[in-house]
Order: sequence, then structure tokens, then C-alpha cells
Amino acid sequence: MSKSDVLLISSSRFIDHETPTGHPEQPARAVVMTRVADRWRSNGGRVVEPTPVETAALARVHQEAYLAEIASTGGRRVQLDPDTYASPETEVVARLAAGAAVSGVSYALEKNSPALAFVRPPGHHAERDRAMGFCLYNNAAIAAAHALSRGLERVVIIDYDVHHGNGIQSMFYDDPRVLYISTHQYPFYPGTGAASELGRGGGAGFTVNIPLEAGAGDADLDFVFRRVALPIALAFQPQLVVVSAGFDAHVDDPLGGMRATSEGFGTLTRLIYRLALDHCDGRIVIVTEGGYHLSALEACLEEMLVVTAEQIRSLEEIPPVSGPTDVAEAALGPILLAQTPYWPSISTSL
Repeated sequence: MSKSDVLLISSSRFIDHETPTGHPEQPARAVVMTRVADRWRSNGGRVVEPTPVETAALARVHQEAYLAEIASTGGRRVQLDPDTYASPETEVVARLAAGAAVSGVSYALEKNSPALAFVRPPGHHAERDRAMGFCLYNNAAIAAAHALSRGLERVVIIDYDVHHGNGIQSMFYDDPRVLYISTHQYPFYPGTGAASELGRGGGAGFTVNIPLEAGAGDADLDFVFRRVALPIALAFQPQLVVVSAGFDAHVDDPLGGMRATSEGFGTLTRLIYRLALDHCDGRIVIVTEGGYHLSALEACLEEMLVVTAEQIRSLEEIPPVSGPTDVAEAALGPILLAQTPYWPSISTSL
């Protein structure tokens, strides 16, 4: 893959979603995203503006009454939950964020190449009928639902934000067409994401939670990806990979207690991208979520762009991260107990 194959969807309009002074999901995050995008463009990368999402795409995952509630915030300042706010331009900006995710899917499906959406507000906490956790529209879920509407039968969403993506989980909890895999700090906000949360009915086994205690670092995340997440995704045989890319597991992030680095996120993204290259013709869409330390966010965004333009011939070319894996190993037992009945290959995966 070369830089010219990678599509970055970004816009300075994401600055226009305003939050109260001191709020961690601040407009300065969009300034960082725009700065990274501008550098990518100046170095020969392709950057395009997002287009607003159509209401029909939102309605695949959100209830009609909820969409009307968010639409009614246009031109006003509204507190939607204890830490989620709308400003006069927020509904328009949120439609651009969801639209970027949808456009990324269309590009990945048509070009068999990576698409990245640098967006805010984030999305993975938003439920069918309510905003929460800084999120209004569930961008990654909207992307997956759009892919299903295009005829795909198997989409994997991989979420490495420090917080569990309760909204994504609930939207696809009974749907075997979407495999949701999440690594996250636990117990932690929003309180969901235990290893025992597996899915329901026909979706049983298609929710894979990998909860880790505070203090987990790069080696821990690399360990659980190789031991659990990737073998399950491989067995699922996805036709598209969607990454819910939050960087608040970074050691410098003020909202989490994990110890990942930008290089560690690079390794995770490299592993996921190689999965996409090997098993779905390179179809991968990366959508930003959290990440509230501005310089750490910038470094992680840069790392993602570097990874998607790399030539990686095999998983074997990606060396394991060195370092202690005590947190990951302590978490492994309950995860294997929960998931092995559905994914027997992980009982012996390395």
C-alpha cells in the first residue's frame, strides 16, 4: 500500500462543536486533527472533506425520536447528559462525523484500500435512544450498518479506546453479522464490558470483551490482541474491518489509567491492518474516538497514517511488543472461559 492509496477524511468544521471550558472533549482536539491532516496533504497524502450523513443512515442504528431530539438542538446550547453537550453547530458537525465514517466505508469497499476519518464528537457511547459519554451519533456503528446495507454479511468492529463502547455493543448485541471486539479498562466508565457480556440470541458469541485492569501497557494490549482478538477475528472471516480508534489508553491521557504509547497503538493498528489485508482485501475504516492529551493524540494520529501507508507482508513481520504482560495474563482466564465455547480455536492460539 502507498500513501496515494490511503484516504483521509478530515475537516476544520469539527472545531465548531463547542463544549464548556475545561471539558476534555474540547475543540482543540479538532485543531490537532486538522494540523495532522494538513501535514499529510503537504507530504503527498490525499485528504477530502466529509459530507453530511443522510438521515436514513442514522436511522439504521438510532431511534427516530432520538434523531428528532438531536435535530432540535440546532442553533442552541443544550446539556444532553451529565458530560455530553450540544452547541449551536453541533448537530451539523455530528452529521459530518457520521458522514465521514460512511464515506470511509464506501471508499474501502470500492477501492480495497484504507480510509481514515478524523472526527469529533466521538461516537461509541451513543445508544439507540440517548447521547452519553461525549457522543451523539455512533459513528462506528453507523459505518458498520452502512456496510451491511451495501450487502456485506460479516463486519468486525475493533475498539481499543480505554472506555468500553457500550453503544456499539448494544446496537449489535443480537446480530451475528457484526463481531464487536473491545479492549478497555475495567471496571471503569461506563460500567459495561465484562468478559461475560457475550451477545444475545443469534448474536451470542459475537460480542468479545477483553477487560483489563488499570496499568495495562503496550505489551498487555499486544498480548491480548494476538491471543484473543486476532484469532477470533480470523475465524469470523470479516469482509470489512472498522476500527473504533480511541487513544485515551495512552499513558499521558488524563481520563484513563492505562499505559499505552503511540508506538504501541501503531503496533495494534499494524496488526489490525494486516488482518484486513489478509482476509478482506485491505478493506479497513479507522474512525477516531477518544484521546484527550493533545500531544499524545497528535502522535497517535501520525502513527496511524504511517502504518496504513506501510508495506507489511505478513503478521510474522510484526514483532511482539516486549515488556511485562502481567495484567493481560491475569485477565485471560475469564475471557477464555467466556469465549472458547464460541471460538474453540482460541484455546490453543499463540
